[in-house]
Amino acid sequence: MKSKLLCIGFALLTSLSIKAQRAVDYVDPFIGTTNFSVCNPGAVCPDGMMSVCPFNVMGSDLNPNDKDARWWSAPYEYHNKYFTGFAHVTLSGVGCPEMGTLLLMPTAGTLDVDYHHYGSTYKNEKARPGYYSNVLDKYGIQCEVTSTLRSSIERFTFPKGQGNILLNIGDGLTNEVGGMVRKVSDTEIEGFRLLGTFCYNPQAVFPMYFVLKVNKKPVSTGYWKKQPAMTAEAEWDHDSGKYKLYTQYGKEMAGNEIGYYFTYDCQQDEQIEVKIGVSFVSIANARANMDAEQEGFDFEKVCQQAHDRWETALDKVTVEGGTDAQKRIFYTALYHALLHPNILQDVNGEYPKMESDAIGKTSGNRYTVFSLWDTYRNLNPLLTLLYPEKQLDLMRSMTNMYKEWGWMPKWELYGRETWTMEGDPSIPVIADAYLKGLRDFDVNTAYEAFLKSATTPSKDNKMRPDIDPYISKGYIPMGFYAADMSGDNSVSHALEYYIADYALSQLASALGKKADAKKFYQRSLGYRNYYSKEYGVLRPRKKDGSFLTPFDPKDGADFSNAPGFHEGSAWNYTFYAPHDILGLAKLMGGKKAFVNRLQYLFDKNLYDPANEPDIADAYLFDYFKGEEWRTQKEVNRLLQKYYKAAPDGIPGNDDTGTMSAWAIFSMMGFYPDCPGSPYYSVTTPVFDKITLHLNKKYYPHGDLVIEAPHRSTADIYIKQMTLGGKPLNRFRISHQELIQGGLLKMELSDRHEPSGK
Repeated sequence: MKSKLLCIGFALLTSLSIKAQRAVDYVDPFIGTTNFSVCNPGAVCPDGMMSVCPFNVMGSDLNPNDKDARWWSAPYEYHNKYFTGFAHVTLSGVGCPEMGTLLLMPTAGTLDVDYHHYGSTYKNEKARPGYYSNVLDKYGIQCEVTSTLRSSIERFTFPKGQGNILLNIGDGLTNEVGGMVRKVSDTEIEGFRLLGTFCYNPQAVFPMYFVLKVNKKPVSTGYWKKQPAMTAEAEWDHDSGKYKLYTQYGKEMAGNEIGYYFTYDCQQDEQIEVKIGVSFVSIANARANMDAEQEGFDFEKVCQQAHDRWETALDKVTVEGGTDAQKRIFYTALYHALLHPNILQDVNGEYPKMESDAIGKTSGNRYTVFSLWDTYRNLNPLLTLLYPEKQLDLMRSMTNMYKEWGWMPKWELYGRETWTMEGDPSIPVIADAYLKGLRDFDVNTAYEAFLKSATTPSKDNKMRPDIDPYISKGYIPMGFYAADMSGDNSVSHALEYYIADYALSQLASALGKKADAKKFYQRSLGYRNYYSKEYGVLRPRKKDGSFLTPFDPKDGADFSNAPGFHEGSAWNYTFYAPHDILGLAKLMGGKKAFVNRLQYLFDKNLYDPANEPDIADAYLFDYFKGEEWRTQKEVNRLLQKYYKAAPDGIPGNDDTGTMSAWAIFSMMGFYPDCPGSPYYSVTTPVFDKITLHLNKKYYPHGDLVIEAPHRSTADIYIKQMTLGGKPLNRFRISHQELIQGGLLKMELSDRHEPSGK
């Protein structure tokens, strides 16, 4: 009897126990949805082509200020509250407006297809990986969305009476206009939306095809089209005008401001489900994608599958210790790091070839959304370490892009090169991964592409249009490429070429190409031509070789463009020679002068945490023995100041996961501070224990464990370390040493040893 009671008691305790939280449970998709971070809380799978985002950046006539003009590149902003539908296929953390169309909106009552009127405020907003929901104040409709890799399913719970489902094809975030919709049956429509002109590149244009199905036959359907108004000057005004309903028309409709509606006679709390498949190849492929990934209508099943995908992806890292807030920051950052690049191919392997109307076919993954100027610095190294199979697919995709149109990508978007930002960023992405052991791709073709961009004269060089003076002088003078000096980015361009050439030199050396290795390494040192002893920073040079005068090193901060620099000041760019830190220190007068100048950057708030050029600066103290404590102090301070478990918890544009990757590495205790160099700088982890579950196919030694027990939050300094059981007395460590060491143990302290001891 006693044992039976014990069993019952144990079973009761088990049933009442709280389920242990997994990594996926800590993700908060609302982190990064304000403060210019331009993330969104929509439903998406890891690497998913489809993402479904609440669209709240179009205001109403009653509240025209609801759309804050500052949020021009986001489909969603946390503080905006006027919902006009769910956008399908969106970008995360991208600083130019694009995508965010096919706005699906439920309404109740009399049909009104003008978004100024049908939009609604909302409440009870919830989001988790693969799921989002809200309740519309105006209608009492609960809206829920989830997704597969290439399709979505929405579930709307209506009140009693007339219910409407609207697909707005005309409006969205993109700079492009135009689309088409065709009725297939009472429950199905198909069409396309033209997208592109990303960052105002008029040639980066492409179609997105879609198929939409509803799970219940409506009582009526129809199209709408906006009719422009006639002004007093007898001109068409397309921004005003009324919407015309086409209730008896059953063919296709094309235009700029068009849409389609389904109307229902709903019972109280009746649920209607809508699924949408997309493709960048054809309508037929959009339908095949949807049918392959969703059999019938089953919202709960799709939602669970999305959750399971995220659980598997995020379980690559296990953290112990730290606070719940720190775990939310960490795992949400990892979640953001896995959104882009995302797959482009359909279930049959077809995809749009690079800069072509042709269709390619792959048996693996073809990726898109390559924001390489951002991601080469830390996101790609993170993928190399934790998701090497994805990083290899990225390199294969990039190499195939070169085969298809003759150049590696710079900022590729759905098969179009947008030419956004500068440099030659494919080189450090691929060189870095190759040097860390990822070699199952066509490296010879990649190297051929790199030589082309690194040697082709300016007039024929799409990647480096100002390469002529870079080669002949070792630097780029002002005015050579820019139309005028006020828009000149000469120093920024050159610094990107220096790091690319350094990475190319390292790759050449690994491939046994000694002459190339020497040539490109020497080129990479040309940054020294910009150093001004007078100011102690890098300074633009004019065509006659003289330095720019007048000159203020602080000009250009806060993303304004000072002459010579793109989105930053001389202070933001001066330390961006990570391949030659000791050489830069020598220019500055030695170790002490360098350390003092670098510390000045932080002490005077000249460091910009929201942009890439100085993102690794806090780690540069690790190059100087006795000064490593400064890295530990500054990284800890920056994490606490700029990263929070709140909507404003990312310090600016996430840049497709780049700011998030900085947080991930920094919280784990090491950082890849020099792209193209297989080394990390070490700092103090946030957690007591971090376990990286490495893929044994690529890293045979298996898990990498970092242990750093904290007695208190004041323990931010590393007192001593061991790697693989052996003492480690330096703070820069190679990739191979780290993964082969298996266990990195740190003893922490609340104080640092004086410099030099």
